[in-house]
Amino acid sequence: MKIVYQAITDVGRKRKGNEDSLFVNPEQNLFVVADGMGGHAAGEVASKVAVESINEFVCLTAGDEEITWPFGLDQDMSYDGNRLKTAVRFANRKVLEAMKERSEYEGMATTVAAVLVDGEEANLAHVGDSRVYLFRESELSQLTSDHSWVNEQLQSGVISADQARAHPLRNVVTRALGGKADLQVDMQLHKLKPGDLLLLCSDGLTTMVPDEEIQRVMREGAGDVQKLAQGLVAEANARGGEDNITVLLIQFQE
Repeated sequence: MKIVYQAITDVGRKRKGNEDSLFVNPEQNLFVVADGMGGHAAGEVASKVAVESINEFVCLTAGDEEITWPFGLDQDMSYDGNRLKTAVRFANRKVLEAMKERSEYEGMATTVAAVLVDGEEANLAHVGDSRVYLFRESELSQLTSDHSWVNEQLQSGVISADQARAHPLRNVVTRALGGKADLQVDMQLHKLKPGDLLLLCSDGLTTMVPDEEIQRVMREGAGDVQKLAQGLVAEANARGGEDNITVLLIQFQE
């Protein structure tokens, strides 16, 4: 299938700097969104180190299956699945190393949502509360589940969806690159169809725009990924733009 993509990152209306990073490597069909956290621009550093390190490892393993795998191989996953999972864990190591090198980076961290496409299959890797959605036949479905305190309370039935959307702790993540050395990465494998759209985004979109409104914007702009990406960012800013907003759309065509 042919892949058409559009990526936009926007500072939003309340922040002075942009701690989100995105990366696209069309030769490898690699797509990554990261949302950094930490003071003194350290969040920006964490997200940049993450996306560049993920790309580094994916490129390293593109033509050489005999390289040393730093965390071993998961026999239950495909080669590309192992490439992506290991790339995220490799990026976590790089973020931790960067923190040791400079004291002002202490405590920095970043979320990651990444997709590696091989033919009709998409490998998804996910850590934190950046999300991946599938838009298929005019219906939007969230593929990832946030690693956040609020989502854990929601899944446990302690709070409702409406309470979760406005909760003061909604930005507290429970898993991120830069936290533990032994990082757990959520992995998925999805079969793609012509007409499918994958949306990777930071929480600057999803905390401002409910899923039903994201679906509405995507229905109205489907077919033009540039217009659609711009529309999603504009919608988040129109609703307050309280955080950096990053949108990466991947459209699959015949």
